[in-house]
Amino acid sequence: MRAEDIERLVSLSRPAVDPRGEWAIVATSRPSLRANRTVGQLWKVSLQDGARRRLTRGTEDRAPQLTPDGSSVLFVRPDAAGKPQVWAMRVDGGEPVQATAQAGGVLDFAVSPRGDRIAFTSVVSEPGRYGTVDGLGPEQESPRLITRNRNLANGIGSLVGRHVHLFAAPLPDLDAEPRYDRAPHPHDDESTKDDAPSAPAAIQLTHGEFDHEAPTFSLDGERVLCVTARHDTRDDDLLSAVVELDVHVAEGEPHIVLSSRAGLSISEVRPTPDGGYVLLASKLGDSGRDFVARNEQLFVLERAGAHPEEVTDEASVDLGGGHSTVVEDGVLVQEQRRGRVRLVHVTGAGSRELIGGDLEVLGHGVGEGVTVASVRTPTSMGELAVLDERGLTVLTDFGAPLTEAGIVVPVEHELPARDGARVHGWVWLPEGEGPHPVLLNIHGGPFAQYTVGVFDEAQVAVAAGYAVVQCNPRGSAGYGREHGLAIKEAMGTVDMHDVLDFLDGALDAHPQLDRERLGIMGGSYGGYLTAWTTAHDHRFAAAVVERGFLDPVSFIGTSDIGWFFSEAYTGTDPEAVRAQSPMAHVDRVTTPTLVVHSEQDWRCPPEQAQRYWAALKRNGVETALLLFPGEDHELTRAGQPRHRVERFEHILAWWAKHLPTPQNHQ
Repeated sequence: MRAEDIERLVSLSRPAVDPRGEWAIVATSRPSLRANRTVGQLWKVSLQDGARRRLTRGTEDRAPQLTPDGSSVLFVRPDAAGKPQVWAMRVDGGEPVQATAQAGGVLDFAVSPRGDRIAFTSVVSEPGRYGTVDGLGPEQESPRLITRNRNLANGIGSLVGRHVHLFAAPLPDLDAEPRYDRAPHPHDDESTKDDAPSAPAAIQLTHGEFDHEAPTFSLDGERVLCVTARHDTRDDDLLSAVVELDVHVAEGEPHIVLSSRAGLSISEVRPTPDGGYVLLASKLGDSGRDFVARNEQLFVLERAGAHPEEVTDEASVDLGGGHSTVVEDGVLVQEQRRGRVRLVHVTGAGSRELIGGDLEVLGHGVGEGVTVASVRTPTSMGELAVLDERGLTVLTDFGAPLTEAGIVVPVEHELPARDGARVHGWVWLPEGEGPHPVLLNIHGGPFAQYTVGVFDEAQVAVAAGYAVVQCNPRGSAGYGREHGLAIKEAMGTVDMHDVLDFLDGALDAHPQLDRERLGIMGGSYGGYLTAWTTAHDHRFAAAVVERGFLDPVSFIGTSDIGWFFSEAYTGTDPEAVRAQSPMAHVDRVTTPTLVVHSEQDWRCPPEQAQRYWAALKRNGVETALLLFPGEDHELTRAGQPRHRVERFEHILAWWAKHLPTPQNHQ
């Protein structure tokens, strides 16, 4: 695929499944160069033959959920002001009706078991900040007095003076007459206003200087559960709790279901028919911030206030990044394992795989007699698959345009490391006998994983004539807790050895690779390991260091996660930190290096790149700094499509200069 083919990268949402098991609704999402934004609509897909039709025609419709009877679908769509709101419509068609009208937009929502109301989270800002006063720009706001560690968020910016609160509202009447804007009248004056509501009135259920997320209803629909942190030390740890609130009481007091004293970071809670709860959560150790290589687990609470019981093994099972579904005889969860994400049915007696193989389960749902999943495959960013009496069937072909653009399926390897460990990864091979120049890609995280799913970075590079080598070194997720812990306070040790040993093994396994013409690149933690490697190994013709974690010391005062991330990974001893810091070893770098960053990156702030680039330049190393305005840490995944293409163009130009190919040269 070429850079502009990112328009063919169609992703799918979690499916909303018809209770009768006849159809499902998914939201598509893809970059549009024309609109220079991510666009998408809802699709209704038959679970029998995969026939589909576009259900909505908005520009950015997402996150579909059904009412329990399957008659209506609710989803998120921007309103006229660009704020994400919940909308509702009949699944058989018709115009969507606005269900919320929050000044801060809607972050997440849930539908009640009776299908008569929704609960949702929304940002509530202090008056006078963040656009709450028309005509008052950010530069005119009052100063921000910062006293909390949690004062920044990547993709948002400052958190001072705004909190995420929980709301509830009745569903709109889908058969009511539409709302009409009031026409001007000759006797209008400054006191005249339009009192007709654009959506049902919402009740704010929570209050105070707290944040709330992951709303879900109790089984009787009378209470809303959510995840929050309200304990006194919440600004110094990563712990959270589960509370529930009466759906009819404005700014009520929460009832504690599970206290932060349980020592968990909780991502999701679900009620069970027996009066208990299931949780997706991670342990955080005695400090409440020991997050390194903590696998997300399934826990069970027999009742509110009970001790959470572990259902899955922390050492070997990782449920990170997925969600759960309570079914009659257990819980469905998504497990990350060795570059795949599989759907697993868990009971008290153990677990069994429902959907697996060379794919990633992105989301799932159930209907009568069927289990449905959105999946990513080696040739598609998103397809809908159904598991029924026929077995597993992939129903859709949303990835067909991408396949037409040209997709290369990589060769999978498990290769030896120098200390006897095994390193798992993949090699993409371009057409022809070679010898092909090689790009070593390193993923971010570090507790993340490369997967079998189609990856645009590798596909664009291989189409330009490069072999691509990438692996999951120690420190990665998906291989057990011990594997992830291997680099705690030892960054740049076995992880560097693993990526280099995998590269050497790939060169030996594929004679068509040119071992004399090598490049290296990575983003975030991958940017760290790229910069670290070029300070210690000079075999590479050039490097690309992108959105890198490059100086653990300055990271603490500038990153949104700096207050806990650096010390957890590199420790607190100044000499030990220096021994793991690319910035402290930049004087050893001789490799020509392109440094790529985004101006609004609050995860790895721009100063990390600017200081590293300036040091390279001062030391006489060939270098350039590519800085993207209006982008944050998610540029390569969710940035403006035109910027994503321009990034590819600059990176390919860098490789054309230092590693030219017949397809990519100056």
